[in-house]
Amino acid sequence: MSVGQGHDRVLAPGDSRTLKGKRGLLRIANAFRYSADGLAAAWHHEDAFRQEMVLAAVMVPTALMLPVTLVERILLISVVILVLIVEILNTAVEAAIDRQSFEINPLAKRAKDLGSAAVMLSLMLAGGVWASILWATFGRA
Repeated sequence: MSVGQGHDRVLAPGDSRTLKGKRGLLRIANAFRYSADGLAAAWHHEDAFRQEMVLAAVMVPTALMLPVTLVERILLISVVILVLIVEILNTAVEAAIDRQSFEINPLAKRAKDLGSAAVMLSLMLAGGVWASILWATFGRA
């Protein structure tokens, strides 16, 4: 059983929130709830995630309206979603490190820097894919 509400839920002693032993629809419902909790936590605690969600809210509909092939459309949307996934993973790494200690530690700094680098690379990939496809679609006059 958890204590608290929504994205600030704190686990009570003995609550491992494991899906082990749960089957079928109950397992799926619990997994969905935990995933929704994760998305809510990212939204409430991470400015970067909110900014990337706003960009996604613009870029995904744009990708759907562009005169591109199905494969290009899937690629445009996939790289946007990839940025969100990497941001969530980076946030998880940061939360785990901060949970352990706020004390400055070289290994903690390295882990946070690596997470940040992963986000940067995903953004660069997304930018490159979008630029390439837009150039191929509109740049050739």
